[in-house]
Amino acid sequence: MSKKRISVKTVFSRHLRGIRIWQKYDSQLLPSLLLSRLFSGVTPFAADWLSAPILNALAAHAEAAQVWRLVALTLGVTAALAGATAALNRWHEARMDGYWYINEKILADKHADMDFADADSQRVADMAAQIRQNTNWSGCGLLRVLQITQRLIGAFATTLCGLALSLRLFLLPVPEGSLSFLGSPLFALLLLAFMAAAAFASGRLANYAENAWLSFAADARFGNRVYSAYSWSSGERRDLDIRIYRQERITQHYMRQDNTFSESSPFAARMRGKLGLALAAPQGIGALVSGAIYLFVCLKAWAGAFPIGSATQYIGAVTGVFTGASALIVELAAMRANAAFLAENFEYLDLPNSMYQGSLTTEKRADRNYTVEFRGVSFKYPGSEAYALRDVNISFRVGSRLAVVGMNGSGKTTFIKLLCRLYDPTEGEILLNGIDIRKYRYDEYMDIFSIVFQDFSLFALPLGENVAASAQYDRARAEDCLQKAGFAERLADMPAGLDTYLYKELDKDGVEVSGGEAQKIAIARALYKDAPFIVLDEPTAALDPIAEAEIYSRFNEIAGDKTAIYISHRLSSCKFCDGIAVFDGGKIVQQGSHEELLADADGKYAELWMAQAQYYVK
Repeated sequence: MSKKRISVKTVFSRHLRGIRIWQKYDSQLLPSLLLSRLFSGVTPFAADWLSAPILNALAAHAEAAQVWRLVALTLGVTAALAGATAALNRWHEARMDGYWYINEKILADKHADMDFADADSQRVADMAAQIRQNTNWSGCGLLRVLQITQRLIGAFATTLCGLALSLRLFLLPVPEGSLSFLGSPLFALLLLAFMAAAAFASGRLANYAENAWLSFAADARFGNRVYSAYSWSSGERRDLDIRIYRQERITQHYMRQDNTFSESSPFAARMRGKLGLALAAPQGIGALVSGAIYLFVCLKAWAGAFPIGSATQYIGAVTGVFTGASALIVELAAMRANAAFLAENFEYLDLPNSMYQGSLTTEKRADRNYTVEFRGVSFKYPGSEAYALRDVNISFRVGSRLAVVGMNGSGKTTFIKLLCRLYDPTEGEILLNGIDIRKYRYDEYMDIFSIVFQDFSLFALPLGENVAASAQYDRARAEDCLQKAGFAERLADMPAGLDTYLYKELDKDGVEVSGGEAQKIAIARALYKDAPFIVLDEPTAALDPIAEAEIYSRFNEIAGDKTAIYISHRLSSCKFCDGIAVFDGGKIVQQGSHEELLADADGKYAELWMAQAQYYVK
């Protein structure tokens, strides 16, 4: 982390902002934290305060009735406080059970809200990874805001209760005698100064150890990355490769190269030196101060300043002042150290959305009369000097079937990303019914597209909810979409039909689906949305030839009156399309029907066609 010292104002400002974020995501978390820590801090002092009169009454041989009244009062109050504390602690623990997932949700919400160009960038991915590595290693960042706040409240409660119960100790006079100096204001000041110095020293030593630990952040993050990468490499989805190629040998080799958390690591060496001493020293200082407190209180009681029974109250109270003050110093220092990590969280959360969201309403046309035109469109990915697309000009009419073909890296997927306005063109414009798509409301413009990307995702949720992308949906419509996508036979075998869970993460009876079956579900999801434009990126890549032929044979039924755009490497899928756009080097080099393009023997399409046809034609 940065060595630049952070101002006190900035430290508190960042910590308070962290508290506000947690309060926004869970309105019960901070109240439960505050009340549970306050009651946990007060309860021990209440027991000490109430038990002192009982001991004094016993020492003075008071009447049994008086002692029993004091005992009943003590039992009643301490039982009530203990019950309230237990209930509040349970409440707080229940809220804290999900705080790790809330922290993930905070990051996920930001990721979902930001412009796709940022969400898709390496810079933003690195920022999110850094935040998660800080969290996984030491909880630094937003998680630590809760931990520090919890300990601060406990330290404040302990300090204030200790001061309230011990103040009279320093004011009580001592009868004349050899120990009368114990009642001197000067002696009280000296004792308080000693305790303050000890608390400060203890806190500084703990702070030194804390900063030394946090200075290990870069090495610890790297070590976590190594262990995470190789532990993930041995997961279930790689089990076949690991067993066949004995890949555990290479992962073990590289894990042995990293000694971040071993006994021979640089940090372990520091722990055996002054850092280890700094960690142990506060315990020694605490024992020394406790001994001094016991000696002072007992001598003052022996000298007659107060009954011997009150000694327990005063010992607990003064010790509380010392431990509370020491903890305050430690936690304030921890707050300062965590502020540097919070800066990384807030830099990520404060990333602005620069994409213009538009203001025009996207017309919901019953006739689906939409026309799209690319006019002189060129595009560079952020941070790149190379054009991914260059001077693209194309238009397609409503209800048409357009195939987009070309070699890998020719610009096909980039073309779709611009069409769907995941990115804006670097040059030129894309028009919907003659109007630049940047002028339409972004959310409404996205509603006119259904897309099946190559790297689509299905959730470990019921089949019907995956198709509808919603917990409430039209079951008949979902079944119809699955039927059109060629999933009817598999649906009939599902044990609970549309209510069958996919995968087993959330349901032990969940079913595993093959890559081809998953692709059919993704196509059904695109159909369920019923958008005017349907875009299929390699829609049959995971299907066997029979299933592929089935999809193609019913293509017009699947697309209906929608405008369909196909990205495909298999040129056989282009024959049933109205038009074909051939991409090469980021440009459209040919446009036309299958027959027209094949007639140009020197064209790129014919070259690609013949390269594939040689495997099927003798």
